Amino acid sequence: MKQLLPLIAIFTTMEIQAQIQYPVTEKKTVIDDYFGTKVEDPYRWLEDDNADATKKWVVEQNKVTDAYLSKIPFRDKIESRLEKLWNYPKSGAPFKKGEWYYYYKNSGLQNQSVLYRTKDLKAEPEVFLDPNTLSKEGIVALSGLSFSKSGKLLAYSLSKAGSDWTEIFLMDVESKKLLGDKIEWTKFGGAAWKGEEGFYYSAYDKPDEKSKLSKANEFQKVYYHKMGTAQSEDQLVYEDKEHPKRYFGCGLTEDERFLILSISEGTSGGELWFRDLKDPAQAGFSLLVKGFDTESDVVENDGDKLLVKTNYQSPNFRVVAVDPKNPARENWKTIIPEQQEVLLGVGTGGGNLFTSYLKDASSRIYQYDYSGKQIREIKLPGIGSAGGFGAEKDDKEFYYSYSSFATP
Repeated sequence: MKQLLPLIAIFTTMEIQAQIQYPVTEKKTVIDDYFGTKVEDPYRWLEDDNADATKKWVVEQNKVTDAYLSKIPFRDKIESRLEKLWNYPKSGAPFKKGEWYYYYKNSGLQNQSVLYRTKDLKAEPEVFLDPNTLSKEGIVALSGLSFSKSGKLLAYSLSKAGSDWTEIFLMDVESKKLLGDKIEWTKFGGAAWKGEEGFYYSAYDKPDEKSKLSKANEFQKVYYHKMGTAQSEDQLVYEDKEHPKRYFGCGLTEDERFLILSISEGTSGGELWFRDLKDPAQAGFSLLVKGFDTESDVVENDGDKLLVKTNYQSPNFRVVAVDPKNPARENWKTIIPEQQEVLLGVGTGGGNLFTSYLKDASSRIYQYDYSGKQIREIKLPGIGSAGGFGAEKDDKEFYYSYSSFATP
C-alpha cells in the first residue's frame, strides 16, 4: 500500500491540473531578424506591464493560481510553521558615523528592518529611520544610505513597489528633519558626498509618465548637486552621447581627493576613470583601467596611488597599486597576490586592508597594511559566513557580522 501512495499522489496532481482552465494567451506576429536568422516572439506584448491587456492577463492568471492554492489542505499549517520559525529578532553589525552608532534590527516579522542609533551601545537606542512607516501599504523600501564625512548629513534612497527607480532625500542627522533637497530619476546608485556642500550622483532624464516603468532607460548622466538648490540647477559632470546603454557610477576616496567614475555595459566587465580634485590642471576624467574585459574596482587611495581590486591576469582577483599618472597595466604593482581562493571583497579601516575569501563555503578574513604585508588572520567564531569589514582610517575599532548553520 505504501508503494502505491506516490502513484496516487501523481495521478491526483495530474487530475487537478487537467481540471484547471488557464486563460488563453494571445499570440501576436512579431519576428526579429538576427543576421539572417528569424526568431519569433509572439508574447512580446506582455513585456509592457502598464498596458491594459497585460494587466487583464495578470488578473486572470492570478485568479487561476489563487483558486488552486486555496484548496491545498495543509497550506495554513505550512504558513503557521514558517511564521513561527521566522519570528525571531535579527540585528546587523553597528557602524559609526560622527558621534552615533547605527545598526539595523528587525523584531521578527517586520517587512523591513528598522535603522536604530545610539551614542552608547550599552544604552537604549532610538529609532532613526523606519521604512515600514513610509507608506500605508508597506511598499516603500529603503534602498541606500550615504552619510557625509562628518556624519552630520544623510542622503537616503527610497524605492516604491519594487521599482528600480529611486528618489534621494536629504536629512539633518542631529534633528532627524528632512531638508528641502530632493533628487529624482536615479537608478542603481546613491550619493557620493564632497564635504558638506554637496554630492555626486547618477540619474536619467525625466521619462514620460506612460513609459517610465516599461521603456528602456538610455543616456544615464553624472551630476553634482549643491545643497540648498533645485535639482534642475545641478551641474552636469559626465555624459556619453555615443553609448546610450552604458551605466555610470561615481564615488570618492575617503580623503575626497579622487573622484572615481565606473562605467559598465552589463553585469560583467567595466571601465574605470578618475579625476584628481586636488589637481587644478585636470579638468575632466582620465582613463585608469581600460574596459571592458576585466572586473576592477577602486578600493582606496594610498597617497598618490590608487589601490584596485582586479581580475586582470588573475581570475581569482588580486589587489594592485596603480599610478594615475602612469596607469598602463604593465606598470601595475601587485600589493596582494592572487590566491587559490576567490577574493570576494576588500574593506578598509584604521589604515588597513581587510580581504574576504571563500574557502570550503566558509569565510576567511585577513588583515594587511597598505604595502601588502599580512598582519593577521581574523579568527572567526567557527565555520560560517562573515561580513562588514570596513571603517574609516581614524577608527580604532569596527564591528562585523558572523552567521552559520548553528548561529543565526
